[in-house]
Amino acid sequence: MNTPPNTDELRWQQGDGDVAEANQTVVDEISRLIKAKEREHLQAVLNHWSPADVVELFVALPLKRARKLFEWRARETVKAVALLSPELRAALLKDASIARIVKVLDKMEPEQALQDLDDLPEEVAQQVLPRLGARAAIEALRAHGEDSAGSIMSRKFVAVPVGWTIGMVAAEIRANAQLIEKLYGVSVVDAERRPVGYLKLRDLLLLPKEAGVREAMHTDFIAVTPDTDQEEVAHLADRYELNVMPVVDANGRLVGRITPDRLRQVIRDEAEEDIMIMAGLATDTQQDESVRRIVRGRAPWLLVGLVGASLSGVVVGAYEEQLAQAAILASFIPIVMSTAGNAGIQASTVAVQGLATGTLTFADLGWRLGKELLGGLANGAIAAIALILFVLLVSWLGDIEAPLRLVVTAGLAEMTVVVAAVTVGATIPVILDRLSIDPAMATGVFITTGNDILAVVIFFVTVTLFYFV
Repeated sequence: MNTPPNTDELRWQQGDGDVAEANQTVVDEISRLIKAKEREHLQAVLNHWSPADVVELFVALPLKRARKLFEWRARETVKAVALLSPELRAALLKDASIARIVKVLDKMEPEQALQDLDDLPEEVAQQVLPRLGARAAIEALRAHGEDSAGSIMSRKFVAVPVGWTIGMVAAEIRANAQLIEKLYGVSVVDAERRPVGYLKLRDLLLLPKEAGVREAMHTDFIAVTPDTDQEEVAHLADRYELNVMPVVDANGRLVGRITPDRLRQVIRDEAEEDIMIMAGLATDTQQDESVRRIVRGRAPWLLVGLVGASLSGVVVGAYEEQLAQAAILASFIPIVMSTAGNAGIQASTVAVQGLATGTLTFADLGWRLGKELLGGLANGAIAAIALILFVLLVSWLGDIEAPLRLVVTAGLAEMTVVVAAVTVGATIPVILDRLSIDPAMATGVFITTGNDILAVVIFFVTVTLFYFV
């Protein structure tokens, strides 16, 4: 029997291996204290923890226990909650009071607070917004389109005239150090506040004070407008290896910046969104959804799959006579459907990834399709040979009518199905992207269902041409 640790000595540790095991013991004991409603005891333990350690605890705790901990320590953990991921923070704030939500959001940057506001029910957000200290800044960000550069940019940035020296820049930064929370670089602007370059931190440290900003600045920057889609912003930052993305208005004047934290968040959000779409789920699906939302969010996609399966059944029913003549053909239907689904998903996933990273465009469709066709032919031939060997083995062990015709038919059908599936999987995402439709929509339900129907049609056409001769 394990003895619970002394709660007075409970500490969160950093590291791997044995440390992770020790932290799990801490999580278990904290969970026990919450379940036992030993609030004062728990308060005494966590009062000695740093905000960073409390953040780690919130992440490790079961959501039900984390919510109770937040309810008990809302005042003390406001700073820690502000450091959590937006998803976990939204889950903790779901049932919190208006006053507590306001306290948490007031600790955040306006663009971060806006994201959390959008995750709240509309009636709650309308009560919270008027009480926020950064209401004006949040409303200004909200005026831009959702998922745009303007909605995630920070209006706090450091910009200096092009005519200054490095010494003047360094002195100005020191003079305003209390106003600068995070310094990733310095924008250089002209007399009209249009960005003309930027300075790295190493420039301020290594260059002589008398060096001119005009000569020292870097000009290899890209600026975006507030209306630029946030996914495009992330692609540009990755392509040009930029840590900070400047945002300019219609006249080219600097109005904000997108920080590395926000760029990473955008990349993570877009990836999670694609995963949800590929799985046939709504993009705002959460771990603790109600049964009603689960049904409403997933049932339509299941119905789409049901329609596709029904169409496959109709195709199979149309060849009832052939199946009656050779019942063994029915055993090949799940084989070709499974192969088609797997081959299609593989090709479409690679295509979606290429489109997401900017390494694949509509102009690349030709060579992309050529490579997939060659790969499909090779993989199809391998699958066909494997299936032929399997059929020959079964025919050797048992009595199968016309085994040679069967292996030829099965092999040709398998290879054709793979080629057709990879062609569909490789081209549909690119075409959808060309039509400004999220290419992730091509995967999951649509690719698998479409390829199931295609596989059944190809199989029975091959059977008609080569087996019943």
